[in-house]
Amino acid sequence: MARLLVVDDELINLEIIAQCLGDEYELAFAEDGLQAWTMLESHPQFYDGIILDRLMPRMDGIELLKRLKAHPSLRDLPVIMQSAADSPEQIAEGLAAGAWYYLAKPYSAKALHRIVSAALDDRRTRRALIQIGAQLQTIFDLIDQARFRFRTLDEVHILSASLGRMCPQPDFVALGLSELMLNAVEHGNLGIDYAEKGRLLDEGIWEDEIRRRLDHPAQAGRYALIEVERQPDHLRFVIRDQGKGFDWQRYLDLDPARAFDSHGRGIAMARHLAFASLEYRGSGNEVWATVDLTRP
Repeated sequence: MARLLVVDDELINLEIIAQCLGDEYELAFAEDGLQAWTMLESHPQFYDGIILDRLMPRMDGIELLKRLKAHPSLRDLPVIMQSAADSPEQIAEGLAAGAWYYLAKPYSAKALHRIVSAALDDRRTRRALIQIGAQLQTIFDLIDQARFRFRTLDEVHILSASLGRMCPQPDFVALGLSELMLNAVEHGNLGIDYAEKGRLLDEGIWEDEIRRRLDHPAQAGRYALIEVERQPDHLRFVIRDQGKGFDWQRYLDLDPARAFDSHGRGIAMARHLAFASLEYRGSGNEVWATVDLTRP
């Protein structure tokens, strides 16, 4: 069972979350940010995620979040920010501090399950990418120029993890490449738009629909490409798909209006966490991502 730390100064909120998630996750509780920080600092590898209230005494959620992102062993821990403070400015502040997952109080049990599942799935994917990439480190260290084609989710995971090992921050780059390549498959080649993906995720059939469309004769010849070129001070990745493109400008940053959705943050996360620059070209079926090799 995944271990979650729930941080809230209101007992009733802790009890509600315990009732909703107690059968599925191993839960621990803290009544404010300072108590949570003590627990996390003492056992930095123990928890798989945090459900964090924003407004608390002694240390609020934003301050705790800033400390987590500055800690080398805690910065990749997924944090789900729950708060009644849901104005665009407050959400923007949370995003700037590193909160990529949001719950607006009051929320339903279904919304809680959905966002917790999304956050933990992202972390599991990131860790799987690390393990895959580590096995191919030596080979990819020798690459100056290469081109790969991909169609499936498994190919996305293997390639992104492997190519990420070429970079100073392989875990973040692997996650960033995975998001961009996934977008090329699902939105580009398979035509699954934002609203449809949300519905498929809610119904738990997103991966099934990906496989169904990949098997359809109309998609059999479609694939995406990723090219990599090494320069003395940077790596450039170019990803192309065979779709008609999409309105990519909307996704370069996480719009506060979409902050509470269970998906739609991947491109923004890639841009801010993984790459020195990210540039979509034309209609959106080609993206250039640059990694700074001089960055520690």
